Amino acid sequence: MKVAIVTGASSGIGRSAAIEIAARGYGVILTYGRNAEGGRETAAVIEKAGGTAVALPLDVGDSAGFEAFRDTVAGVLRDTWRRDTFDCLVNNAGIAQTALIEDMSEEMFDRLMRVLLKGPYFLTQRLLPLMADGGAVVNTSSNSAGTTTGLEPGYSVYASMKGGLDVLTRYMAKEFSPRGIRVNAISPGATRTRLADDAFTRFPEVIPALAAKTALGRVGEPDDIGAMIATLVSDESRWVTAQNLEVSGGYNL
Repeated sequence: MKVAIVTGASSGIGRSAAIEIAARGYGVILTYGRNAEGGRETAAVIEKAGGTAVALPLDVGDSAGFEAFRDTVAGVLRDTWRRDTFDCLVNNAGIAQTALIEDMSEEMFDRLMRVLLKGPYFLTQRLLPLMADGGAVVNTSSNSAGTTTGLEPGYSVYASMKGGLDVLTRYMAKEFSPRGIRVNAISPGATRTRLADDAFTRFPEVIPALAAKTALGRVGEPDDIGAMIATLVSDESRWVTAQNLEVSGGYNL
């Protein structure tokens, strides 16, 4: 059985990706941050459907903990799947905070940098020795990084870090290709998740305006994105690497 690691899978896109990947016959190691209950719920959904999942805590903003996490993953692989390696990594965990450039604090800047760019960089580095040749990595980016018109004030740092992740995706694809490891990114548009302190629930009035900017006439749902992530890690996408696929329903089209 192939095994995937999905970070930030206690809710939203990460949860959907973990469930969709498990539905394709993969075992799943999923991580959660502060929402331990959500992580256990995701694992329970997978197991109820006949799959195998293990939920582990991970703070992607604390790279000092990655080595211990790698050792934990190695133990889980041995104990649960009788394997020394895993096959797919989905760098999905993230946060969203906004501020105008004139109001941005160094503390917020550094926090966004640690979680959105430094975290995926060094987590992938630490886990790479455990990844099987021929595997796949998917990085969750954002269409805010590639937007050149209709920019939303306040996203300068968030979008800049996601833009860095887009560049990192290409370099990972180049450097990992001798091992047959594919690396791609997906860039969701406006998606109904708990990001930014559950902003969609707190500010439902923004949804109609976002839907009006979207060619397919609605905001995205986590399953819209999770299904694409599962497709990119699977053999269906075996000839796709170094790509950044926007999954936004035609936002600003």
